Amino acid sequence: MPSQLSLVPPPAPRRPAPPALVVVAHGSRDPRALSTVSALLDRVRALRPDVPVHLGHIELNAPLLPDTLAALGDREAVLVPLLLSRGYHVKQDIPEMAAASRARTHLAAPLGPHPLLVDALQARLTEAGWGTTPRRTSAVVLAAAGSRDPDAKTDTARTAHLLAARLGVPVLPAYAAAAAPTVDTAVRTLLARGRRHIALASYFTAPGRFATESTRKAPWIASAPLGTHPAMADLVLHRYEEALTTSPAFRELASA
Repeated sequence: MPSQLSLVPPPAPRRPAPPALVVVAHGSRDPRALSTVSALLDRVRALRPDVPVHLGHIELNAPLLPDTLAALGDREAVLVPLLLSRGYHVKQDIPEMAAASRARTHLAAPLGPHPLLVDALQARLTEAGWGTTPRRTSAVVLAAAGSRDPDAKTDTARTAHLLAARLGVPVLPAYAAAAAPTVDTAVRTLLARGRRHIALASYFTAPGRFATESTRKAPWIASAPLGTHPAMADLVLHRYEEALTTSPAFRELASA
């Protein structure tokens, strides 16, 4: 019998690999910070196994961002700052490190402000015991690292506003360094307003010196840093995708 020829469709063209996602952490001498950030990156990888995910630090921890970018060669990469507001690192340090590398990079926005951060803050407060006292006597101090950059204070104040709207109580931003008011001052302000149950919301991505010092000043409960809360992984990927959709070069790559 004559053999029948089977028609085999030609292979589909291979889509280019998505740009690398480089999470840019600050770095800390506290070993818990590195382990927390590493666990967060594992969550991001589990959500998007097709995206190469890398870590680079601004200082204090390996791998440093210049080394991570050097290992990428001339590949496309989105740098997502694991920072909660604008400031010197976002405006100066990270762009300068990126410009000195061969990698074709685009800088995403910092994580905050964003409603997903409010999700994580509320969850951490609830874990610490929030919701057990009347709202009329309760309030929150949003403890952040602090920066001399006015944009950083604007971003933190915006997060405080979003959290206040979510919880239905006053939320005052306070800072561990470089900005005012301090946590102590914010607590005194709220006590003067008749708020007896004052919680401290730890507005830090990971444990470290500033987070520890702020927690010690809490007059009532204090939440844990945002860490590996699922909303944090979602937000990292949101900033990555946001950068892809706003960069003309990356839109062209994605449509290739």
